[in-house]
Amino acid sequence: MTQKVELSALVPASLDGNRLDQVAAQLFSDYSRSRLQTWIKKGELRVDGEQRRTRDKVAEGMCLSVGVELEPEVSWVAQDISLDIVYEDDSILVLNKPAGLVVHPGAGNPDGTLVNALLNHSSDMANLPRGGIVHRLDKETSGIMVVAKTLPAHTHLVNQLQKRTVKREYCAVCIGTMTGGGTINEPIGRHPKQRKMMAVRALGGKPAITHYRLVTRFAHHTRIVVNLETGRTHQIRVHMAHRKYPLIGDPVYGGRPRIPKGASEELITTLRSFPRQALHAQALGLIHPDSGEDMHFECPLAEDMVDLLDVLGREDPWAPE
Repeated sequence: MTQKVELSALVPASLDGNRLDQVAAQLFSDYSRSRLQTWIKKGELRVDGEQRRTRDKVAEGMCLSVGVELEPEVSWVAQDISLDIVYEDDSILVLNKPAGLVVHPGAGNPDGTLVNALLNHSSDMANLPRGGIVHRLDKETSGIMVVAKTLPAHTHLVNQLQKRTVKREYCAVCIGTMTGGGTINEPIGRHPKQRKMMAVRALGGKPAITHYRLVTRFAHHTRIVVNLETGRTHQIRVHMAHRKYPLIGDPVYGGRPRIPKGASEELITTLRSFPRQALHAQALGLIHPDSGEDMHFECPLAEDMVDLLDVLGREDPWAPE
């Protein structure tokens, strides 16, 4: 299904003499600069009805107009997969993603993903990049996500993420006993030898900042709240493992389950059988793309995380000397 876009605006005096692509980005700020440049090159964005180049200068009073049919951005199929929707309006959808659900199709996961579910929920989302996805959660990470339902909302949310104004808060349960919280400011990049893994990379890594604070200290484990400034792949998992506090159940960065000396059978079974990294996105803060309102969303811990914390509280209690 295609979506018709028709826009027009006059060049104001403040933008007189600027490049066409720069003026278009100011007048049609709901759309990304790369998309506007594509429309200019294809002749779909015109100046006084004529095709111009992206670098051409425009003058005050000229009319920029766009008339284009948006073709579907994705060719994935809609599938009837249930969604746990926390909030929805015409522009955004906030949901609670279960552990085990892949966010979008890729190698090894051609379907059965969140995007397939979103296309079933609203066919118009096929017109959006990645089906409306603006940020990801790992397959085995549960919790709250926001998804765009319109192209302007998608552009707005992506800009917020780039400006680091989106607030993301996670609950994590780590191996090891911390004495307090802190900040990890270490660049992350692809692992030099194992290409499916990420790692702290002083050379070639991208900036990555993770803030964490202690919530509950157990005898051999720690529950923390984590806030992200950046959103690198596997950021929390990599940073906490780098600090020698890997997440319980992390099959990639956590190594083998660490069983405390003298652990009860219940604790041993719980640690060995926990099916995923103990990480849950519990809160999300953003500016609504249309109203400009500050919005805050929360979702309860996943049931397996609740059970894990219950066992740790009973079988691995903190006993200060």
